[in-house]
Amino acid sequence: MNSHRSDLLKAFIQQPEWSWTKEAQHEGRVHHWIENVNEWDGKKADAVLLGMPLSRSSISVSGASEYPDAFRKSWRGFSTFNLDEGVDLSSLSVLDLGNVMMHGTDILESHRRIQAATVEAAKRFNDSVTIGIGGDHSVTACAVRGLKEVYPDETIGILQLDTHLDLRDTSPNGPSNGTPIRQLIDGGAVKGEHVFNIGLHGYFNAPALISYAKEHRVNMITLKQARQKGITETVQAALAQLKQTTDRLYVTVDMDVLDIGFAPGVPASTPGGMTTQELFDALLVIGKDESLKHIDFVCLDPVKDTVGLPTVKAGVYSFLQVLTGMALAKRERGE
Repeated sequence: MNSHRSDLLKAFIQQPEWSWTKEAQHEGRVHHWIENVNEWDGKKADAVLLGMPLSRSSISVSGASEYPDAFRKSWRGFSTFNLDEGVDLSSLSVLDLGNVMMHGTDILESHRRIQAATVEAAKRFNDSVTIGIGGDHSVTACAVRGLKEVYPDETIGILQLDTHLDLRDTSPNGPSNGTPIRQLIDGGAVKGEHVFNIGLHGYFNAPALISYAKEHRVNMITLKQARQKGITETVQAALAQLKQTTDRLYVTVDMDVLDIGFAPGVPASTPGGMTTQELFDALLVIGKDESLKHIDFVCLDPVKDTVGLPTVKAGVYSFLQVLTGMALAKRERGE
C-alpha cells in the first residue's frame, strides 16, 4: 500500500471494488487515462474523483450506492476526445481517490464519514476541482458541511440542477435524500439566497416546500423559465450572481432533473424534465467557469436502468462534459 492510499484510508477513503489501470499509451480511452491514486506520482491533478456510495438514506427504494462502480465500469465505452468541441481531455490530469467506506447499518455514521472524506480531499487537493459521485442526494449536505469545516470564513453558493427542491423537514424521516438543502440552510452552512435551483417543473414539489423556499429566498428557476431564456443563458446568469455574492461554488446535479425518457434509471424519475442535450450544454458552461471548485452527481440507480444502460452512460457523459469545459478553459488560458 502506498503512502497516499494509507493517508486516505484514515479519512475513510478506500480502493473502489472496480478500478482500471492507467496506461501511458492510453490511445484516447477514458478507462486507461484516469489515474488511480495507487499509481499517483504526487503531481497536481486538475480534478479528483470521490465515490460516495450511499443510498440507505433515500426516501424511495434506491440502488444509487451501486453507481460509483457502474460509473467507472462504463468509462471503457468513451474516448477522451470530444468531437463536438475539438478538444482532447487528456490535456487534463484526473485522479480517482476511490470510495468512501459506508457503515453497514448506521446512516449517520456514513454521513459523518462522507464529511470527513470531503475534508481530507479539500485539504489535500485544494487546487483541484473535486467531483463527487453519489450515492443519493443526502451526500451533498455532508460534502458541503465538510467544505464549510475547511473554509469556515468563506460563503458557499450552491447551483442545483434538480426536479425537486430537496427542502423536506428532517424531523419525520431524518437526513434523507429529500433534505440536503434544508439541512444546509437550517444548519447555517448556506443561506437560501445563495442557492439557485434550475430545472424545477411539474407536480413534484409540495406547497409547504415552496413556502419554505420563498421564506428563505431560495432562487427557484423553473425549467419552463430556463427554456424561455435559454438553458445555458440561465446557468450563466446564476453563476454570475453566485460569483458576486459568494466565495466558493458547489454544483450539485441530481440526475432526476432529466426527463424519464432520457434517464429511466433514477429513483424519482419524472416526465417533463430536461433532455440530455440540455443538461450536457449546461454542464459545458459550468465546466468552463473559473469559479467551479466542487461538483457532484447524485441519484442515479444502475439497478433500475434499462437495457443499454442509458442513464449510466448519460452520467458518464455529464461528467465528461464538465471536464470538456475545464479543458476548453485551460486551452483558452494558453496552458
